[in-house]
Amino acid sequence: MEMAAAAKGPSAPEWRVTVPEGASVAVEHEACQAARAWAWLVSCVLTLRDRVLGFGQRVWRIGADDPRRAVHGLKVGLALTLVSVFYYSRPLYDGVGGAAMWAVLTVVVVFEYTVGGCVYKGFNRAFATASAGVIALGVHWIASKSDDKFQPFIRSGSVFVLAAMATFSRFIPTVKARFDYGVTIFILTYSLVAVSGYRVDALVAMAQQRVCTIAIGVSMCVAICALICPVWAGQELHRATVRNMDKLADAVEACVEGYFAAAADGEEANSMEKAAEGYKCVLNSKASEDSQANLARWEPAHGRFAFRHPYGQYRNVGAAMRHCAYCVEALRGCIRSAEIQAAAAAAAAAAPCHARRHLAGACARVAARCATALRAASSSVDTMTTSRGLDLAVVEMNAAVEDLQADLRALPSRLLLAEATTTAGSAAAEPAAPMVGAAQLFTITSLLIEVSLRIEGVVDAVDTLANLANFESAGDENEKPAKNVIKESEGNGTMKTA
Repeated sequence: MEMAAAAKGPSAPEWRVTVPEGASVAVEHEACQAARAWAWLVSCVLTLRDRVLGFGQRVWRIGADDPRRAVHGLKVGLALTLVSVFYYSRPLYDGVGGAAMWAVLTVVVVFEYTVGGCVYKGFNRAFATASAGVIALGVHWIASKSDDKFQPFIRSGSVFVLAAMATFSRFIPTVKARFDYGVTIFILTYSLVAVSGYRVDALVAMAQQRVCTIAIGVSMCVAICALICPVWAGQELHRATVRNMDKLADAVEACVEGYFAAAADGEEANSMEKAAEGYKCVLNSKASEDSQANLARWEPAHGRFAFRHPYGQYRNVGAAMRHCAYCVEALRGCIRSAEIQAAAAAAAAAAPCHARRHLAGACARVAARCATALRAASSSVDTMTTSRGLDLAVVEMNAAVEDLQADLRALPSRLLLAEATTTAGSAAAEPAAPMVGAAQLFTITSLLIEVSLRIEGVVDAVDTLANLANFESAGDENEKPAKNVIKESEGNGTMKTA
């Protein structure tokens, strides 16, 4: 073993070990190992810092996108602070006893983001606790009148029967939608009271204290949730319906415009691609709509929403929009397939140029009228008014569809003539390629017509909502222009948004 004069640093010696075969192996100096450990430690610190900063930016973005989320956290903290006074203050603690902690537990499990969710959980918890306590006291009285040997059997039998019946009731759709949380609390409360009553003498006092503290916690939650920056589930459902209808209109328009329009620049193409994918929000909205509609039923009258506002009809509107969005998804898939095949075959399988030119204007008009009808329906829901503008938009959409169907009926003769001309002019041409592109064009056109038919179903659902909710009638002379008015440039059939 020897130490070489050469070193990796200016003054760092290097140890070399000579093995029997004659080769030498370098041994790192301790200073090199320390440097590598220090570099690894610095890299770990920098990585941790980047992750912490990234997490902080995501948290900030979540709060900035919807400041009500931060306010909700403050409201929960305020409710817990106020209800904890019952535990810290001696006079209040003496009034409710050791059951004061149940008020804190109630705030934690009851406080929800929306007023409807808070009222739903609060009512279910209060009613389930009270009913379970009353039944448990009744069973306790019956058991106390019997022999000591039979008391455990009476209590256990009542727990078995009531728990089984309550659990089975959760499979009933109506109970599942409105009282599922209450059934759970009923089973929990009854089991605790029935079992603990066998060893606790002051069962009535204990049940009374728990009911009082739970009522205090529920009242505190509902008051703070409804009076301080309230978030209404009905309003959230209303806004989501309007927003999804606008996105569906943009998707129909962007799909057709992207297929018939000329090549666009990068930014415009990305914007058009994003708008064309808007139908996915409609397809993924069912669970949210059902939840918000169920919670909105528990909310009191507020703003433009009456006590018995038809929130259930919003689900029918959403179902009609999804029925339309499925067709838009098929239209979008067919367009993407045509684009991919055209790019792969160097446009050999694309629809003939004359056929595209012949149908471009009519398809653009149908897409524009479909988008206008959807936006008119969205404006009607948004403003809670009815007008003749929506009916006029549907009439214009149907007229555009009739024009497109007329162009389709006139197309086959022109297509055959063009095919014969192309085949005679070029012997190397493939006669089947134009026909494949024409079939895709016919499919896209047929799907566009089907979209217009399904939009009528959306309009019918909106009309039903307007009748049930008693939308006000807007004077046509005072009507504001529809959002995103579509202008058509005559000749090429392209569409622009004002």
